[in-house]
Amino acid sequence: MAKELDCRKMECPAPVLETKKSLENEALSQIRVLVDNDAAVENVSRFLTYAGFEVGVESDGTMSVVEGTRDQAAAIKLAAGSAGRSGSGIESSAKESPAKIMVMAASSKFGVGDDDLGAKLMINFIKTLKEMGTDLWRLVFVNHGVTFATVDSAVLDELHELEASGVTILVCGTCLTHLDLMEKKAIGQTTNMLDIVTAMQLADKVINL
Repeated sequence: MAKELDCRKMECPAPVLETKKSLENEALSQIRVLVDNDAAVENVSRFLTYAGFEVGVESDGTMSVVEGTRDQAAAIKLAAGSAGRSGSGIESSAKESPAKIMVMAASSKFGVGDDDLGAKLMINFIKTLKEMGTDLWRLVFVNHGVTFATVDSAVLDELHELEASGVTILVCGTCLTHLDLMEKKAIGQTTNMLDIVTAMQLADKVINL
């Protein structure tokens, strides 16, 4: 079975996530992924290689086609086992219950340096959080991170998806008030520092951004 995905005009990690979704839903022996940036070429190629494909890339300088082919029998076998994989292709270990991981976003930017780059990286990070699966337990927004929980958020759809999957989203009320954003809050539970500290105590791991 073959399939073609048009992932042009998509920023990382969207092309890889679309490719991953297709492989999980269908036993594909051939896939062509159309992309228009070098990062997507590299990321999709690496993912397809891990998934057992022979990978080739054709480019005209503007658009690239990442093509993967594999044996049909291997495609069926790997598709059947895809439920045991997470993220970009790391095998999940067996667990009696998922870990409780809390992610706390205290900024609208990821890292320090170029602010525009930091903002893009933070958006991409939040869009990729669903790949943590059931291990993601709490997502907490404080300081300028609360802007992601407002009506103007670039990741509002992704946050609704996380919440629907069972992730609890907490949004600092003090921060919303200070930034005059309380009326613009569009998702999550308005919370306080006691709730946040308690969640940190209950979590198996806390990731601070």
